[in-house]
Amino acid sequence: MTVSLEQLRRCHFAVDLGAARTRVYVKGTGLVVDQPSVAAVNTRTGGLIAVGELAEKMTGRTPDYIRVVRPVAGGTVVDIEMAQRMLRHLLGDKMRRALRRKPRLRAAACAPHDADPLAQRATIETLVGLGARRVELVDTLIAAAVGCGLPVERPEATMVLVCGAAATQVAVLSLGSIVTAERIPVGGEAVDYAIVQHLRHEHELMLPSQSVRPLTLALSGNGLTPHGPASTEIHGRDVATGLARSVRVDTAAVRDAIQTPLTAVLDAIGKVLRDCPPDLVADLADRGIMMVGGSALLPGFDQMLRQATGMPVHIAERPDVCAAQGLGAMLEGRIEPPALNPLAA
Repeated sequence: MTVSLEQLRRCHFAVDLGAARTRVYVKGTGLVVDQPSVAAVNTRTGGLIAVGELAEKMTGRTPDYIRVVRPVAGGTVVDIEMAQRMLRHLLGDKMRRALRRKPRLRAAACAPHDADPLAQRATIETLVGLGARRVELVDTLIAAAVGCGLPVERPEATMVLVCGAAATQVAVLSLGSIVTAERIPVGGEAVDYAIVQHLRHEHELMLPSQSVRPLTLALSGNGLTPHGPASTEIHGRDVATGLARSVRVDTAAVRDAIQTPLTAVLDAIGKVLRDCPPDLVADLADRGIMMVGGSALLPGFDQMLRQATGMPVHIAERPDVCAAQGLGAMLEGRIEPPALNPLAA
């Protein structure tokens, strides 16, 4: 997945296919798509009914003949044909016609760190189906670091934590490359699942599929710390009777329930720091960790990391679109390669 900046400058558009959201950046235009990676299909006719936000609103509310699918899981395209159809509809006819007019259409795409060849191939096939003659893959960690303005091209350590829906990636970067990195299959979805299981076992309450994220937001800005609200009211369905019911949930118990997935993130950070050269770790003591990705906005997550590591922790200005913006900066030529010219003898 080693690709030069010169190759990226020749690309016409970039795609960040995430498990939660899909983003498309078009050179010279900017971010043109930022929608959920969801599609609704009519199983009788095979026709696509809706994509993006409208399809996400249909989740759990459809009749039998309508199926809501997610063609991307765990940062990997699991249904190439559906991913292509979803992207075509998200881009729209006008944008697709403009891209098709480009001679030898080239595309760039984010790929998770240490993605296996099959996952990389699925991403490439998806974009080739949109008309791309060549696809360049960029490590998500590097794209996210560039997108949030970290000086990755300098001989200094920068640490980035990409908190995605299906996985969390953490890396130390220096001189435009990854020094050491770790990827764990724990993300925002694991936190949501932990909350759903807690409410099911402790309160015999089943949550609607779209109400888990509001629950984490109800924990307020100090959600993962004891300074947050003492309790919050949750509406759902009773497991035994099937009737609608409301319960008042102790937020301290919710914090305990989500500690397991969040502890795995701390373990990954510790492993990366142990594998990192001491000189770079000394840099990180001052610079700290930059959090990007949609799950970085989990209330109080940054405070928990700050207390556990003793390092400064910052959240990017727009953490959810950092990877797409980073790819866009590379396409537009706003990133200069590090000057590593050999000295004359």
